[in-house]
Amino acid sequence: MKAINVVEGSLVWDEAVTPDIGPGLIRISNRATAINRADLAQRAGAYPPPPGASPILGLECAGTVEEVGDGVTRVSPGDSVCALLSGGGYAEQVVVPAGQVLPIPQGLSFIEAASLPEVYATAFLNLYIEAQAKRNEIVLVHAGASGVGTASIQLCSNFGNPCFITAGSEEKIERCIKLGAENGANRKSKHFFEILRDWSSGRGIDVILDPVGADYLESNLSLLALEGRLVLIGLMGGASAELNLGRMMQKRLRIIGSTLRARSVAAKSSVIDALESQVWPLIESGDIQPVVETVLPIQQANLAHELLATNDTFGKVVLSID
Repeated sequence: MKAINVVEGSLVWDEAVTPDIGPGLIRISNRATAINRADLAQRAGAYPPPPGASPILGLECAGTVEEVGDGVTRVSPGDSVCALLSGGGYAEQVVVPAGQVLPIPQGLSFIEAASLPEVYATAFLNLYIEAQAKRNEIVLVHAGASGVGTASIQLCSNFGNPCFITAGSEEKIERCIKLGAENGANRKSKHFFEILRDWSSGRGIDVILDPVGADYLESNLSLLALEGRLVLIGLMGGASAELNLGRMMQKRLRIIGSTLRARSVAAKSSVIDALESQVWPLIESGDIQPVVETVLPIQQANLAHELLATNDTFGKVVLSID
């Protein structure tokens, strides 16, 4: 098969070893994959795949089931599916545990379906499993125009959580509001703390989803309401910061560190099952829609990475595989 290989830092579409299939696994003839920031980090040598995972980049895919291993009853050859991966998405053939595979929502293309698994699994896991957000609780989503951000906005809108976002431009804020966000703050023009303090009328924020880390820690904790939860899903703004433990105790706050990729197959399968029962019907009804910024052929993976690195994208960048 062919796959993207990292050669002296560049992404090259060339021959690669076809992955083996075994019990409980599914082989997918891949038609599309999507770019995630984890891919950029892995390419740079900063985010190695977990033990046993494919070294090929790519955390999600969409295509047709080609073969199933012993014991698999979830899908059959010929089914159109998308999947959450630990690696291997930038390739013609993908092998993945059956529990991490979902049917493509009715009416969606392979391109649209490939944009769903990683961001919706991340958003649902961290908002509704880790933070246990309840209806009417207020949510702050940093990087609202990202793939995870646009997914989180739509989940909040459909699950009854007023959602405020931060983004890097007024245009992005307007687009986030159209997706369902209540309001937003431009991180480049005015600090989100000042705007949110007024927006929440002093009540505070119940749940914050943050890929930034250290740079936002102080403001995040100041904004949290009594028994508020901060979920850290990235460290784009640094990994070290001072922490006011007294405020945490007084307000009974929780800081939750969370990653998805290194979790067990059973843990990922549980998230996937929740998506299929609670989120996929909303996609099929049109209440939640894929947000795809750009589609490029996989041979242009270098350009796709450059595009995502600019921070100018809204939603997902997808690679097609012919």
